[in-house]
Amino acid sequence: MSDLLTTARDGDVVLLTLRRPDRRNALNLELCQALHAAAADAVESGARAIVVTGEGTAFCAGADLDGVYGDAFITALYEMLHGLTRLPVPVIAAVNGPAIGAGTQLAIACDLRVVDERARFAVPTARNGMAVDAWTIRTLAELAGSGRARRVMLAADTIDRDEALSCGLSDRPGTLDDAIAWAHEIARLAPLTLAHNKLVLNGTTADDERIAQSFADVWAGEDVKEAATARAEKREPIFRGH
Repeated sequence: MSDLLTTARDGDVVLLTLRRPDRRNALNLELCQALHAAAADAVESGARAIVVTGEGTAFCAGADLDGVYGDAFITALYEMLHGLTRLPVPVIAAVNGPAIGAGTQLAIACDLRVVDERARFAVPTARNGMAVDAWTIRTLAELAGSGRARRVMLAADTIDRDEALSCGLSDRPGTLDDAIAWAHEIARLAPLTLAHNKLVLNGTTADDERIAQSFADVWAGEDVKEAATARAEKREPIFRGH
């Protein structure tokens, strides 16, 4: 694993921590590739939820401008972002400070966002002559609302923590510990159902065949039977994900 990213396992939850505090966790080629690989490895190893955070006082200050113009970086950035949306497990961003530019992209590529008092979001491409893809702008509009997305993208405005919570861009106030605790709660839920729900939420009509199959898999799985048995036995279900 890269020195720029640490991986920690706590039961069914994997914590991925960006480790470039001297650069406020700005993304470069190596860090994008490391995060993409580590998230996939976490799922492969059986993790049921993933938490992403930044070391120090920033979640992620954006793309490292020393390398942002290279095609290799752009490719790695979007492979990582879209890779997170395609993982079959929930990913929580523990936004422990500013999430700027690619930092906001990383946060919205995660399924849920827990924000501490220092969190804020911005995509200041209009200040640096750059651009983000349509997925970023549309996802921001879906989460924060069209009006706020227009402020961010057309006026280079910033959304602070309280506004992010009030508009739906963020889901809960809290610290990294709160995000990890929530991840453990989520990890106890039915994995096939979560994978299906995430596929529907993040998918398009091009995914309809996969969605139909995942729907069938949930109803044919053992977990739906386990839930019925647990209700009859007046206990919490133990889901296996098959």
